[in-house]
Parts: sequence; structure tokens; C-alpha cells
Amino acid sequence: MKPKMNMPQFAVLSLGFLLLGLFAIRQAGLPMAQQEPPVEWHMALRFVDGPAGEVMVLDASNNNEIARFEGEQGFLRGTLRAMARERKRRDIDSGPSFELMAHPQGRMTLQDNATGQRIDLASFGPSNVAVFQHIKAATEKN
Repeated sequence: MKPKMNMPQFAVLSLGFLLLGLFAIRQAGLPMAQQEPPVEWHMALRFVDGPAGEVMVLDASNNNEIARFEGEQGFLRGTLRAMARERKRRDIDSGPSFELMAHPQGRMTLQDNATGQRIDLASFGPSNVAVFQHIKAATEKN
């Protein structure tokens, strides 16, 4: 005759299976919910190529020029290229604006509201995030 499991043994066994399941999900790399950092500043922007190959940053609400980047600008162009590639994949034109957001501790995020793609710019280092901090500073001067 098989012994019956009493309530404490059942609870411990159930908890063990629950913890094992959570561990397996975590190890599988499934995304865990993350809390969004508070937004201290944001602005809708458009990025366009200028006549001499420069990148012009425009205020999306009125198309006024905020900043102009000349030369190679590898990080800026690479970031915009990655977002444009996702738009092209989804057959979205260049019309919709991007949202540049500033968060506490100097963190910045660029979000494409048309695709939902979001890039944490600070994760690429201070010299790269400085490019986008320049845009924020230029909007505050105007």
C-alpha cells in the first residue's frame, strides 16, 4: 500500500515545481517585464538627409531645423539606419516621427512609434549618447 502524501509535503512539492518552472523560464531567455524609467524630457523628431549629405534633425511638430550633423557621424547614422531597416521591412515610409526621450542619470532612448522599436542609447557608451544629448541641448536653446 502506497503512503498518502500529507498537506505540508504536497505544499513543499508544489512550491518546488513552481520554482523549477520559473528557473526554466528564466534560463530560456524569455523576456521578463521591466519597469520603464520615468521620462524627464521628450520630443518628436524627424531625421532627413540634407543637400550636402548632412543629417538634419527637425522638430516633427513644425519641421523647424533643430540640429545639423555633418561628416561621417557613424553612431547617429547607424542608429537611424537600423530603425529605417525595420520600417522598410514593415513597408512603413519615412513620414512618421521618432521620439527622443531623456531619463534620469543621463540615459536616453530613441523610439520609433511607427514600429515600436526602442533603442537605449546610453548602452552604447557616453560618447555615443552625447550625440543625442546635443540634440536635446539644441532644442532647449531655441
